[in-house]
Amino acid sequence: MPDISRVCLVTGASSGIGAATCRALAASGVGIAVHGRRNLDGARRVAGEIEAAGGAALVVEGDLSVADVAAAIVAATTDRFGRLDVLVSNAGFADRRPIGELDRPGYDASMAAMQNAFFDLILAARPWLEKARDGRVVAVSSFVAHAMGFGLPVFPATAAAKAGIEAMAKAFAVQMAPYGVSVNCVAPGFVEKDPGMHTALTPGRKAEWERAIPIGRFAKPAEVAAAIAFLCSPVAGYITGQVIHVDGGVTL
Repeated sequence: MPDISRVCLVTGASSGIGAATCRALAASGVGIAVHGRRNLDGARRVAGEIEAAGGAALVVEGDLSVADVAAAIVAATTDRFGRLDVLVSNAGFADRRPIGELDRPGYDASMAAMQNAFFDLILAARPWLEKARDGRVVAVSSFVAHAMGFGLPVFPATAAAKAGIEAMAKAFAVQMAPYGVSVNCVAPGFVEKDPGMHTALTPGRKAEWERAIPIGRFAKPAEVAAAIAFLCSPVAGYITGQVIHVDGGVTL
């Protein structure tokens, strides 16, 4: 394994924004733990790309909605690399059911997989981040926590989970600032799926939603990852407690 001077843990990194974030962070001297839940083949492909870029990679598996899994993933990362400098909490999903169809188990599943998972991750990672140089935390939120009108989709459970993540990030930012750790959120808008990945979105509905985006198109995962990677960098240390919208203007 090459000499490692910075270690990152990226959750939900088998595809999409998480995979693109790993690619953006990959470099010589960087170790990245690539987390996946079901798509472990995708996680292994991303790990290969990290290694091809000169970095070191570890694939970590687990369902973050389950108690103690976050701590186990952090432990696997630090056991392998001996440190943790950057946490990117990206894993999640969209529950499209409106009020009237959404039930309590579905609501609880969104809270567990996103809001609770972020809490568990940062709780486990905090001792490592606070002794890191230039510790960084970025949580991936969503435009659905902010924009709910003008024909845009309304995802009540996802919106609540993501809004809770943003509130926690601000609280954690205050508590961790004395240790030089920044905590921020990136809130993507509509994002293209990776080629070959399943999508329930019809071409007609996609075109309808594109008309609601001032820039007129969905984001590429790499465009969201670029913002995440910047917030994870040493030069972004004076930015903390913020929500950066990468949404083509959909929340203006």
